[in-house]
Amino acid sequence: MAGETEQKGARPGRGTKPGEAAHPSAPTVAKLRMQFAKRGRARFSSHRDVARTMEWTLRRAGVPVSLSHGFSPHPRLSWIGAAPTGAASEAEYVEIGVTEHLDPALVAREVDAVLPEGIAVVEVVVAGPGALADRIDASRWEIETPGVGDEELARAIEAFLAAPEVSVERVTKNGPKPLDVRAAVAELRLSLTRTDEPASPDREDRARAATCGRLAAVVRHTTPAARPDDVCSALRAVAGLEFPEPVRATRWAQGRLDDRGELIDPLAADRAATPA
Repeated sequence: MAGETEQKGARPGRGTKPGEAAHPSAPTVAKLRMQFAKRGRARFSSHRDVARTMEWTLRRAGVPVSLSHGFSPHPRLSWIGAAPTGAASEAEYVEIGVTEHLDPALVAREVDAVLPEGIAVVEVVVAGPGALADRIDASRWEIETPGVGDEELARAIEAFLAAPEVSVERVTKNGPKPLDVRAAVAELRLSLTRTDEPASPDREDRARAATCGRLAAVVRHTTPAARPDDVCSALRAVAGLEFPEPVRATRWAQGRLDDRGELIDPLAADRAATPA
């Protein structure tokens, strides 16, 4: 009987989920929102690779990340709008549940010091009210097009913007589906930014740099998501534009589109509420 009493007493209560009593975890007392960059060769890392790297880095930096309950606890990390493999980004976001109140600036320094080359912390803030995902519905991209100059791009952009619909085929886990890229693109124009001409004396390198155009695009987060490659496929479909070399895409910002077509910084409200 005594053994039965002890066994009954060890059972979790009605409000306890299976595994919580066996694997208790410290409660989440705050959330941090981190903006980080994916640069250089790290752009070829998949989202799964980046997520594993960030989990390892947070442990190495000693950040007290809260864990889920159950028999297989995992870090409470929420990812928002990860960039596709092959694209660089200056605006990746992750929300981190922590078991202690922390100085976000200190967390940024400690985590950035441990991250591998190509991944860097841009900013960390204490999360305020509201969901971060509700503050993000579009991205600003720059797409470099080696072998395709601005004049060719300008003609293709004009045809694209004049079309009421430009559909491309997207292969999903449920099979191929049409994607209306025109509906997803809020803005498409030539980019005004330029990099310096390469120092290489090779004529071929200089010629390639001279014919490398740049697109600036603001793309809404649709389902399925319209990626930079889809924008180029849409230009091919509507204007017959061919890209002799792989394009290089960089995401410079994520946020919510306002009435003027500008992206609102998703961390602005949190930053304003974070004590100096």
